Amino acid sequence: MQTVRTLFRPVGLREMQLIAEAGYKAFPPRLPEQPIFYPVTNLQYAESIAREWNAPDPRCGHVGFVTAFELPLNYLHEFEERIVGSAICSELWVPAEKLPEFNAQICGQIRVIRAFYGDSYAGPRELFALSA
Repeated sequence: MQTVRTLFRPVGLREMQLIAEAGYKAFPPRLPEQPIFYPVTNLQYAESIAREWNAPDPRCGHVGFVTAFELPLNYLHEFEERIVGSAICSELWVPAEKLPEFNAQICGQIRVIRAFYGDSYAGPRELFALSA
């Protein structure tokens, strides 16, 4: 049995829709101006991004979702882990061109574990089923 690590990815509405369209098996390709895919290493940091950055942002649809997923620990050693603020602000930096390979390593499905809605969000609150 392989050892896995749980990672988290805060996403807005459009990225969440693309994840759902991919059967909860893959993150969408990065845009040209986004050379790095950065999953975060702890839930506290992911919640902070989703709540404080995604939920107020109109480009994110005024909603922030926290996704969780697992990858083999031995595969993740290839990526640099960076602290980008306080000690909880830890991310893996995955070059955009490696994202298809990264997606292929995901064990199981990408789960939605938290949702944060901004004051300007006017849509339904139960868009995606939350996992435990």
